Amino acid sequence: MGKVANDQADSSHELPTGSMAGPPVTDARADGLPESASVASSGTLIRGIPVREVLSSPCLAGARLVAGESGLDRVVQRLNVMEVPDILPWTKPNELLLTTGYPLRETPEALAALVAGLEERQLAAVAVKLGRYLDELPPEMLDMADRLGLPLVILPDDVAFDDILNQVLTDILNRQAAVLARSEDAHRALVNVVLAGGGLSALTCELSMLLGGTVMVTTPDGRVLARSDPSQGSSHLGSCFDASGRFMVERFKHGLHTLEERDARVALVPVLAGALDHGRVVLIAGERPVDDSDVHVLERAAATAALVITKELAVAAVESKYQGDFLRDLLAGRAGEPEHTVPHCASLGWDIDRPVVVVVAELDAGHDPSPQPRDLRPVHERFATAWTMVVREHDPQAAVGGFSQEVVVVMGADDAAAASRVVRHMVAQVSGDGGGGRRPFSTGVSRVLDRPALLPHGYEQARRAARVGRQMHGPGAIADFDSLGVFRLLSLVPDSSELAGFVQETLGELAAREDQETADLRTTLQVLLDTNLNVAETARVLHFHYNTLRYRIGKLERLLGPFTTDPHLRLNLALALQVLRMRGL
Repeated sequence: MGKVANDQADSSHELPTGSMAGPPVTDARADGLPESASVASSGTLIRGIPVREVLSSPCLAGARLVAGESGLDRVVQRLNVMEVPDILPWTKPNELLLTTGYPLRETPEALAALVAGLEERQLAAVAVKLGRYLDELPPEMLDMADRLGLPLVILPDDVAFDDILNQVLTDILNRQAAVLARSEDAHRALVNVVLAGGGLSALTCELSMLLGGTVMVTTPDGRVLARSDPSQGSSHLGSCFDASGRFMVERFKHGLHTLEERDARVALVPVLAGALDHGRVVLIAGERPVDDSDVHVLERAAATAALVITKELAVAAVESKYQGDFLRDLLAGRAGEPEHTVPHCASLGWDIDRPVVVVVAELDAGHDPSPQPRDLRPVHERFATAWTMVVREHDPQAAVGGFSQEVVVVMGADDAAAASRVVRHMVAQVSGDGGGGRRPFSTGVSRVLDRPALLPHGYEQARRAARVGRQMHGPGAIADFDSLGVFRLLSLVPDSSELAGFVQETLGELAAREDQETADLRTTLQVLLDTNLNVAETARVLHFHYNTLRYRIGKLERLLGPFTTDPHLRLNLALALQVLRMRGL
């Protein structure tokens, strides 16, 4: 445990070993592991013991904290004794540094600068024994420690450094042993659950009993896959979820980083399998703070959950392919007669023998944000998973299928208005941080279909609604087939250049120019047509004086022709203005 430093530090800052002349420096690690293993985010030993707990050890009875009280939650992982003047190269993060001040007895003014240097090295605390070499700590040193939050402790005269080393290292080792024992017990219990055939629900229930709180397994974006009884920790549940029921994973740190926040009540660790991020295991501890051992149990649970999820995904992939192929045939009219398809859908958990609507959600092209860290699943897979989870909440008997760039839903609907409201609510749940919507998508809704034979027609209606909605409103649009109006006809024109030519011939300069005056004239024309050439109403809507509007009407007729008296010209102008609203021409 003892090491000697009397030579210059090398580039690696490793201390030479052996017996050499010079004051000894003790660098005692409690775990005996390499530096890189001390504070990893997963699968490591505990961080250590907070300074405030170290000060409560019997060996430090009578010790006084004289500065840096704000840093009492710093963690002690190792101890060091400073009896050489160039101690900084030998210090490491999370150390409790013990000293008599011998190296600085001739230059006490350097103590303030030493505190700043130790803070840069991320020390946990400094304990000084006064009387032999230093009579007191200078005020500059105390002020610096208070500003930086580095605890400074005055040790009693009768305490020996080796007593502190033995006691604190023993406490750290005992804490680590207890954490490892609890983690191993939890691992055995969870493995037994899996071997008995239990899934994620069984895992969360077992974890809840082990940890004494509410435990969940979620998708990477926070959709709950399984949850234990929420009675424990229920007082903290509400603030953790958004209005759609998604757990807001982005608000919380992962793994041992959770413990950087004092009195943290929520801990989560990622469920990783190779390069794939399958979700999070979450603990809501309730009335007690989360500690190191809780995080380590969650890490063991995450590894077990990864096995369960991987197995379930393998089974679901086969089932999904079969269901997707059948749904594709059903929507294409190739699945057979209703007397055969209806029972087959029922065997898959789908009810199509009722009034339904078809919903098509298409990923928009050209909007592919950078992938989320560790979330390397294909975009369409995340998209289909998010839709499936949201749809199941609203209609467990709906059919959901994910194709290459779209998701298709066949869900029950009492009427068109109610279906439109439900679809918009589902889109809001999927969009944004909801799981599959970080890339924009457009959504189309068919008419209500009263018999299964109409499903192919409904699918085409929903696809057309999604496509036209995107042309009208841009990426992320939601459109009902019945609300498309004349756009349904315009979308059937295969040659977009023909539509552009029609607009140019009909509107002339109003189509070719994009200045503010031209835009105002187009708006005036649109409102005139919408009000059936009611000049007074148009002036009121546009907040124009009556004479100003009469002047604009005259200018429009000089540009476009006598549209106030020619109904056929008015029809052409109305159509041309509608075509202008369509994008991508």
